[in-house]
Amino acid sequence: MKRDIKPLWMIILCMTISISACVTINIYFPAEKVESVASDIVDDIRGREPGKKDQQIKKQKDSLLRSFRLALSPSVSWAQDATAVSNATIRALKAKLKARYAQMKPFYQKGAIKEGGNGYVSAGNIAGLGLKEKRDLKGLIDAENNDRKSLYHEVAKALKIDVSQVNKIAEIFAKEWQK
Repeated sequence: MKRDIKPLWMIILCMTISISACVTINIYFPAEKVESVASDIVDDIRGREPGKKDQQIKKQKDSLLRSFRLALSPSVSWAQDATAVSNATIRALKAKLKARYAQMKPFYQKGAIKEGGNGYVSAGNIAGLGLKEKRDLKGLIDAENNDRKSLYHEVAKALKIDVSQVNKIAEIFAKEWQK
């Protein structure tokens, strides 16, 4: 009894072709864009201008990182390098956050509000606060966190980032808020 080898080779050939035809799709998260947007938004809300020294250090780090990435990665299109993100909703949220920051500043100075690593604020040391101050603080924290959540969603939408990545956006913003 002799086996025909042709069908076996055909199966192997088909399997090889189908395996090599598989395509991997990488979901790209534009961390650099989000960092730049976060920096601009937080600086605007907090009413601060980044120092020249900070800008020079950041440019040096960015250029070194870009050089390293360019050397080790496939070429990337830089056409979408504009990071200015603004729409009516983001502008309204920034205005609300900026106005609220003036109310929150004394609580920050007392240590009653702390910035979390998740991009949201929480109550800190409230031992020295009166009842009215504690109530005001709770209202400020709730309103701030709701607006920040909306801001992160709007930034995701503006940068065409999947909504499932909002937590990453919040974490990037957290670093800026903590400065």
